[in-house]
Amino acid sequence: MRKLFFSIGLLISVPLFPARLLIYMDTMQTEHLRAYGIAYQSLLSEKRVEWLLNYRGGSFLIDYAREIENLCKEKNVGYSIIDEASVRQIYKLVENQNMEKVILEEAPKVAVYVPPHFSPWDDAVRLVLEYAEIPYDAIWDEEVLSGALSSYDWVHLHHEDFTGQYGKFYRSYHNTDWYKREVSINENMAKKLGFSSVWRLKHAVALKIREYVQQGGFLFAMCSATETIDIALAALDVDIVGIPFDGTPAEPGYKRKLDYSRTFAFKDFTPDVNPLIYNHSDIDVTGEARRRGEKVYFTLKNFDAKYDPIPTMLSQDHTKYIKEFLGQNTGFRRNLTKEDAVILGDIEGTEEVKYIYGDCGKGFFTFLGGHDPEDYAHLVGDPPTDLKKFPNSPGYRLILNNILFPAAKTKRLKT
Repeated sequence: MRKLFFSIGLLISVPLFPARLLIYMDTMQTEHLRAYGIAYQSLLSEKRVEWLLNYRGGSFLIDYAREIENLCKEKNVGYSIIDEASVRQIYKLVENQNMEKVILEEAPKVAVYVPPHFSPWDDAVRLVLEYAEIPYDAIWDEEVLSGALSSYDWVHLHHEDFTGQYGKFYRSYHNTDWYKREVSINENMAKKLGFSSVWRLKHAVALKIREYVQQGGFLFAMCSATETIDIALAALDVDIVGIPFDGTPAEPGYKRKLDYSRTFAFKDFTPDVNPLIYNHSDIDVTGEARRRGEKVYFTLKNFDAKYDPIPTMLSQDHTKYIKEFLGQNTGFRRNLTKEDAVILGDIEGTEEVKYIYGDCGKGFFTFLGGHDPEDYAHLVGDPPTDLKKFPNSPGYRLILNNILFPAAKTKRLKT
């Protein structure tokens, strides 16, 4: 696994390069989401790519190539061709403002942890990867436990329930064909891999994912995966699921047996073991979010680009205010979020933390609450969002920031 380096500090000299292609990322950009795909394709083509943090919304500066310009035209991505005098002016501005130049080294190899069978809900990350034309591999439990994660720089967790309770959809959907199929496929996988129950399989997968991050991997999760992976890690061999899921009730005294030192982001939470309640724990703030309604925005935090390049990178956008969107996990309760998790975005004046990142061993994790940044209350069975209607989505940009994060080169080695 490659280690991460950050370019921080002042520029001493500016090498002479041919003309550059500037993909600006402020409100003038016509296709924010596909612009990330252009940056990714440039890396695949071994073109030099610089990410100008806080400059015009986090713009990309790329060595000029006719094929890259043609790709911008084809994908309707706004750009300018600038000469070296203009580049020097930009560098001077970056040097003297709260901005930074980060060199992107290599296109990250991306995987999405997702079941191979049909599920009646879509995934925002796969939608935007496909829209931006960033390639990825789909992996699931068998691949994770066989060690396949080490082949990837960046892994996203589909809206999985790592507690082994099938999203806690039992009360409303246990008689539907899709739910029965979900149970059957997961039970067969658990049996195939030698586990006595689905929850034991999922807990083992969660632990393997944690080991991947500790060894230097980059993890991104949304919605239920953010909460349930930490519940699974805290519990491990503790039975916290009800009779419908493994034939036995949750074991007595389960709460005092949880070990929060194993979790990524959350502490002191209490799992909800009632199989009839559509809720995993007290981490989630969906109830409060619903009461606040749709006309609410979460706010991205401001960071010093030169001294805090990681949170700056993850927060690049053309606005600091992003519409709230719900999910099975909408956001994280502030007092149950670990102190060393960096808050990237929250709803100010409330308990809701929306967007966080942290490190774990040699790697990093980022959690974003909610299901779909352009669908306030995406329900089971709703059609997927058509991103052609939202090419400038600030919420979807947060996902794509994370995909480029592992490509960054810096002078400061994280150990």
